[in-house]
Amino acid sequence: VQLVESGGGLVQTGGSLRLSCAFSGTFFMLSVMGWYRQAPGKQRELVARLSSAGSTDYADFAKGRFTISRDNPKKTLYLQMDSLKPEDTAVYFCSSRQVGGTEYWGQGTQVTVSS
Repeated sequence: VQLVESGGGLVQTGGSLRLSCAFSGTFFMLSVMGWYRQAPGKQRELVARLSSAGSTDYADFAKGRFTISRDNPKKTLYLQMDSLKPEDTAVYFCSSRQVGGTEYWGQGTQVTVSS
């Protein structure tokens, strides 16, 4: 499995970005896909997670502002981020947890929100 994130960048407070994660490999439809982020000096934290059945799990800070989705035919995971705040500045990582429990990670994409 390989994961490649894209869509990060510099945006002003209140702006929007859509992150994409391209999945290479098998069993995308059976994978639990997620977005995590890590700010400088902080631990990596969950942003949102999406199961193969379509159930979602959002961090409190993401509720109402971020939306996770997946396109199974395209094997792509998305994260729509609206009303961005400076505290959302971080490297955002895509993850894929396979049926057997193995978890894979992308290299990350930088999101910077200016005040």
